Amino acid sequence: MDTRTIRRTSVTLPALDEPGLRLSPVTSLDGGRGRVAGFHYADGDLRALDLADVHLLDGRVTGLKARRAHLEKLRVDSVEFTGCDLASLRWTDSRISRAVFRDSRLMGAMFEDVTLDDVLFENCKLDHSVLTRVRATGPVIFSRCSLRETTFAAADLGRVLIDGCDLRLTEFEGGNHRGLDLRGNTLSQLRGLSALKRIVIDRAQSLQLADALTTELAVTFGEDLDSD
Repeated sequence: MDTRTIRRTSVTLPALDEPGLRLSPVTSLDGGRGRVAGFHYADGDLRALDLADVHLLDGRVTGLKARRAHLEKLRVDSVEFTGCDLASLRWTDSRISRAVFRDSRLMGAMFEDVTLDDVLFENCKLDHSVLTRVRATGPVIFSRCSLRETTFAAADLGRVLIDGCDLRLTEFEGGNHRGLDLRGNTLSQLRGLSALKRIVIDRAQSLQLADALTTELAVTFGEDLDSD
């Protein structure tokens, strides 16, 4: 199986090119019977996307656009999402395994009670998103993504690696972050530093965290007072 590896974190990618696996075009993701397998859904342009109690297995979703998307109790196994634009996305009470989100816009998304296992987000925009009680039970990589003003609330990110991402005003509220790998990013504008215990960084990044802490604590430097 193909993998994507950055430093010590490896994500197993969807196995969609194995011999004998043929992806058939479909015009809907609801499947009618709660299961869609061996599929390719392309270029959908929807006013609303509502999926509940559906299992997506072995497939590709490309060029999907939805003005509103609500996904609930979804099981996703071995699926690639490429070039998708899901506005006002709300994704709840679901499990995503061996999946890739690539070159997609998920801005302002709300993920709540979602479990991630072997998931890659690559070159995606998740600005202003809120990820609440998201659990990484397996490896998860965010690579070259924009996470500006994104909030991770009560999340378990111990098996997550974030690399080459825009983390301006990204906030962490509670949760478990032991082992979260933040190397390869600029950390000077992070928020919620008290939640980031036992994370992994490079030594040079400690100065960036000091800058972030100074801003978060609204510190006043004495020399600035003396110059008044």
